[in-house]
Amino acid sequence: MTGLGAPAVADRATPREWAGLALLVLPMLILSIDLTVLFFALPTLSADLEPSASQTLWIVHVYGFLIAGFLVTMGRLGDRVGPRRLLLVGAAAFGALSVVAAFAGSAELLIAARALLGVAGATLMPSLFSLLRVMFRDEGQRRLAIAIMFSAFSVGGALGPLLGGFLLEHFWWGAVFLINVPPVVALLLCGPRLLPERPERTTAPLDPVSVALSVAGVLGVVHGLQEIAAGHESGAQDAGAIGSNLAVMGAGILLLAAFVHRQRRLRAPLFDLGLLADPRVGAALATLLLIGIGVVGTFYLFTQYLQWAVGLSPLRAGLWTLPYIVLNVVGAMLAPALSARLRQGAVIVAGLAVAALGMTLLLALADPDTPLALLIGALSVTALGQGAGTALISDLIISGAPSEQTGSAAAAQEVSGELGTALGVAAGGAVGTLVYRAALPDDLPPEVPDTAVAAARASVHEGVSTAERLDTGGPALLDAVHEAVAQGLRMFAGVGAGLTALAAVLIAVVVARRRAGSGG
Repeated sequence: MTGLGAPAVADRATPREWAGLALLVLPMLILSIDLTVLFFALPTLSADLEPSASQTLWIVHVYGFLIAGFLVTMGRLGDRVGPRRLLLVGAAAFGALSVVAAFAGSAELLIAARALLGVAGATLMPSLFSLLRVMFRDEGQRRLAIAIMFSAFSVGGALGPLLGGFLLEHFWWGAVFLINVPPVVALLLCGPRLLPERPERTTAPLDPVSVALSVAGVLGVVHGLQEIAAGHESGAQDAGAIGSNLAVMGAGILLLAAFVHRQRRLRAPLFDLGLLADPRVGAALATLLLIGIGVVGTFYLFTQYLQWAVGLSPLRAGLWTLPYIVLNVVGAMLAPALSARLRQGAVIVAGLAVAALGMTLLLALADPDTPLALLIGALSVTALGQGAGTALISDLIISGAPSEQTGSAAAAQEVSGELGTALGVAAGGAVGTLVYRAALPDDLPPEVPDTAVAAARASVHEGVSTAERLDTGGPALLDAVHEAVAQGLRMFAGVGAGLTALAAVLIAVVVARRRAGSGG
């Protein structure tokens, strides 16, 4: 006998799918760990390979640059050859290149290995999310699976520096890359049995010109933004360097504009702009961008606040951000259960409202005299709301795309997230620096020399080091520096709250229109 509930039961995932999800968590973890694992390994690595300052920056950043640059291409390639096949091939390359990076004998070889690791890494993310739609047909289970994957990415990013520090206590720096090998081996051994292949395909060939335009455009934008942010953080960029980075970013934008123009003319585009015609997908991508700018920029400035205003070491500052990671994961894991009882759009809007509330609390509380626990609590409120909203926003993107284009939709999701993160760090650094310089008062006590005030205005680092060197007037200058840093955090927390509230309104409008259009 068949009933109305039979199709829903047939769509429920079996233990095989859940075992496959556990397997997919492994590449998600190594992807995110590799983004941050070098933070503590750089001093040891630098002593061994002796890279120049420029080479050191490339060792750290080229991996993320190439992931961002190749996401669109790899998403489309996964739609053509199948996400499972691309995942396994990319994972095998990722494991082999990790071994090359671990035993690199020169800075140049390590940069090349990290760059190719980025290309291989770009195959993994779109494939992972594309497979989730094949494995989990039930909406509630798919949302839970996506929440688990997002949580794995957050946990991996937090574990990276801590795991890197632990490995360096017991092994040489290459061990931070060799930890990628066991998960890759497990994926290659078990993947063919546990992971299904998606039957739907796109058959059109890749357009080489579109590939070049998308890669170069995204690289230009992300590289320009991150270099501008790095300059704001160090205070070392002059007007010429800022202009050069702006030119790189502008060139990237022009290349992306040419990419969009070409996609409209091609019969078989690399990225089908029709995906954005679905209001759910377009609004979700715009929301990810807004959240990235607002939340990531605020979090970035908070990490600077912990070091420059509170005076914590990088390791202790990292440990104080762990509540943020924990609450972010809690929010992501709660969202699917809430969406089973409430409308999905309502849960997203509520999550974004909670995130905006957390940043509003930071706006009100960020002050050198405020107990640190209160500030961590405000930041954790932001994390809770952002985790809940982001997990369900991803489901809007993945479920809103045609089945044969889920790889491209997942790639668009990741590009939006990457650009939001890069814009957030750059905008946070720019606003924080401008407010810091404007907030340093001119009427400091007479014992503070004018030269010390001028040095302090150059950067936060100069302000703290100058104040610590002064015999008299140092405490007054240090208090002024701390207050100026706090003002920068307060200002951008207000910006972040506004952008996140705007994202909540955008989702609410799209959901309301969709309900009106469906008559219910």
